[in-house]
Amino acid sequence: MNFRDTGFDPSDDAETRLKKSLLIFATGLVSLGAMLWLFLYWQLGPQFSATPPIAFQLLLAGNLLVYFKTRHFDFFRYTQLALFLFVPFIIQWSIGNFITASGTSLWGLLAPIGAVLILGPRESLAWFIAYIFLTALSGFFDYFLADSIVPAASPTVSIRTSVFFFALNFAAISTITYLLLRYSAQEKAKAQGELEAAHELLKEEQERSERLLLNILPGPVAERLKHDKQTIADGFADVTVMFADIVNFTKVAEGLSPQQVFAMLNRIFSSFDELAEKHGMEKIKTIGDAYMVAGGLNNEQDNYSVAIAELALAMRDLLHRDFSVNRLHLEIRIGIGTGPVVAGVVGKKKFIYDLWGDTVNLASRITSEGVPGMIQVDDTTWKRLRDHFDFHEPQTLYLKGKGDTVVHRLIGRKLRPPEPAARLEVMAGLRD
Repeated sequence: MNFRDTGFDPSDDAETRLKKSLLIFATGLVSLGAMLWLFLYWQLGPQFSATPPIAFQLLLAGNLLVYFKTRHFDFFRYTQLALFLFVPFIIQWSIGNFITASGTSLWGLLAPIGAVLILGPRESLAWFIAYIFLTALSGFFDYFLADSIVPAASPTVSIRTSVFFFALNFAAISTITYLLLRYSAQEKAKAQGELEAAHELLKEEQERSERLLLNILPGPVAERLKHDKQTIADGFADVTVMFADIVNFTKVAEGLSPQQVFAMLNRIFSSFDELAEKHGMEKIKTIGDAYMVAGGLNNEQDNYSVAIAELALAMRDLLHRDFSVNRLHLEIRIGIGTGPVVAGVVGKKKFIYDLWGDTVNLASRITSEGVPGMIQVDDTTWKRLRDHFDFHEPQTLYLKGKGDTVVHRLIGRKLRPPEPAARLEVMAGLRD
């Protein structure tokens, strides 16, 4: 862990971490500068007292240790900035004036600069005013009292030494200011990068949640559910509903392990999902070994009854020809009904989009009374499909709760649907 990172708390946000890091970083730079300046002064001749810079070092280090112990960042930042502001002026006054001290008070500029970065632009104004006031006060005393008051303890400082340290002070403060601003910009860029990365992850998770929701609910219903807390229930005057039921599934499953049963159903129903999507139909649910799909719920297609019939044929043909999907050579029976339904989302947890009504019951019962490998439709659906598909002769079945019901067994697509005019002629001939 980096030294300037040791003052962080787990609850700190990126902005707070940056402020703490900047202040600790500045403390290290100023402490290093104070000792280096004292060493250079001694090397160039003037023998100043080591008490002020050492006291400055101890105050900075002590305040930092108190912060590490208490974690009171508000107290730490105000006291540390106050040390940055006042101690350079005190050291300059102890040396003599602007000339002899080579503008040591310039180091006090770090206080308002640090306040901008750590406290913010508004609060930094007071620190800048305080710095200007202390600078003006030093200039006042230097200008009016320079001839009458000469500190007895101040050693003589040559012009060369003063010029050297003037240049050094300006260079040092400029360097530290640049380093702080550069570090701040780097950390903000790093934080921005992390924020953008987090945003991308959030976006990916959101898209994943969207896909998951759309796998459960139709698109329009999912949108309503996200923006509306009320119960979602709609009535549809005309919907085509299809059930596909695996024949003798219970008997076949008895000789399989749970994993084999799951793998078998997953292969078949996943293939059905792809076919339903290809034909633009809305999968409603699976019920054990039965697969339910509907058309006409969300304006998927104009001729959704035809699309449902084509889907039924594709599902049946898939099981007949693709034994990588249908390894056990299973058969299905399919029932299709058309009419009004009620559709909605049930419950608040583990919700499901479902259909209710006489049309759903009719399609389900036509399926259960069907012949393996056969697709049966009710009379309403047959009237819509007869121009496009071939059918066997109609059958009359007794359905529980419905009584005798006429059903039609779908054979396949007509090779060429009759033209409208030709169809009218046939109908006219039949009437004659």
